[in-house]
Amino acid sequence: MTIAVGDRLPDVKLVKATAEGPEQVQSSDYFAGKTVALFAVPGAFTPTCSAKHLPGYVEKADELKAKGVDEIVATSVNDAFVLGAWKQSDGSDDITMLADGNGEFAKATGLDADFSGFGMGHRSQRYSMLVEDGVVKQLNVEEPGDFKVSSAEHMLGQM
Repeated sequence: MTIAVGDRLPDVKLVKATAEGPEQVQSSDYFAGKTVALFAVPGAFTPTCSAKHLPGYVEKADELKAKGVDEIVATSVNDAFVLGAWKQSDGSDDITMLADGNGEFAKATGLDADFSGFGMGHRSQRYSMLVEDGVVKQLNVEEPGDFKVSSAEHMLGQM
């Protein structure tokens, strides 16, 4: 079953990419008490993810924060080292990288996808969500191959 607006995020372990190295976090604790703009990509360094998705959130970070977002989080079924390198390459300090290395968060939300045909295995679908105190307030899931509703611009238009 796919997570929906009004649902609480699943409680799983994620790994935060930090300058000091990977830091395990529990999703229920991490999202508690704050408003988070969360976006998920099939893979760090993939074309749409690097050319459009992450740069859009970097560019619109101040506008999102001005509308009440406390933190902007990117997640992907990659390890924390890959997400840390992606942040250094294309991101900014305005974006927190939470690695879902085993795909547990993607599976628990029902937003996982099989990219085996592209040699990528099981990953996350492309989506965005606004989360308040661990509860989904907005959910924007892309159709396969699209990049429209999960963009920072679309999220801003919903706020």
